[in-house]
Amino acid sequence: MKYAFPKTLLLGTTNRKKIVELRPALEPLGFRLVDLSEMPDRIDVEETGATFIENARIKATAQAMHYGHWAIGEDSGLCVPALNGEPGVFSARYAGLGVGDEANNDKLLKEMVGLEGEKRAAYYVSTMCLASPDGKIIVESEGQCWGRMLHQRRGSGGFGYDPLFEIVETQKTFAELDVAEKSAISHRGQAILQFKAKLSHALSHFESIQ
Repeated sequence: MKYAFPKTLLLGTTNRKKIVELRPALEPLGFRLVDLSEMPDRIDVEETGATFIENARIKATAQAMHYGHWAIGEDSGLCVPALNGEPGVFSARYAGLGVGDEANNDKLLKEMVGLEGEKRAAYYVSTMCLASPDGKIIVESEGQCWGRMLHQRRGSGGFGYDPLFEIVETQKTFAELDVAEKSAISHRGQAILQFKAKLSHALSHFESIQ
């Protein structure tokens, strides 16, 4: 089946820092990107998935069907193998709903007390899904980035656990990198690259509309 493919895509998030990373990557493909802050009648989508990709699918599908619009759902987070994968899909609410990055970082530092060396290894995951207005998932991707967790914060950029997440090769945290440097190596950067490649391939099956 051929779909009429729009020039505007909805980013299903109000996280301005995620939007800053996504817009420069996707707009060169010829799309205009809008986010939830520009949309009326916003809905809260409950993230009930057991994995990041399940949550991305849930968000993309729910937003697409609610607005009758092509929508991108993104879900990401941090996993620490020594903590059985925590905080995982609960990364944004690790210390509780709505408490914010600082509280989440404080809890993670507390949970990791006594862990040294290889036990401080961690990886970020980012997943992205594009859903058509009828809720069908058309494109999905996933990226990972490995590093290690520090004992204290470094850097003022980024968001989430970025001040604690150090890339071993650069000896810099995500919070010490600018947007371009972070995008070149990050989980979200990898997911975006894969997403763009799959989207470009999928476009050959779509009829574009102005």
